Amino acid sequence: MSITAEKKQQIIKDNARQADDTGSPEVQVAILTERITNLTEHFKTHAKDNHSRRGLLMLVNKRRSLLDYLKREDTGRYSDLITKLGLRK
Repeated sequence: MSITAEKKQQIIKDNARQADDTGSPEVQVAILTERITNLTEHFKTHAKDNHSRRGLLMLVNKRRSLLDYLKREDTGRYSDLITKLGLRK
């Protein structure tokens, strides 16, 4: 259910704003999106896994908070990120 170190490094490299960037909202949202996608696939076969579902809801809420922050601070970066990640809003 978690992402591998190589996949995480690739996500960081693709979304980083500068060379050593691991904490920007863009990187954090991209990592959370990957984890949410993995958990969504997990629930297709394990529908009654309510403990992991709680974790999924926490991840979704964290991603929403980060996206709200990014939208409030810089709408250009926000719109670029949601387009890049294929998110709805």
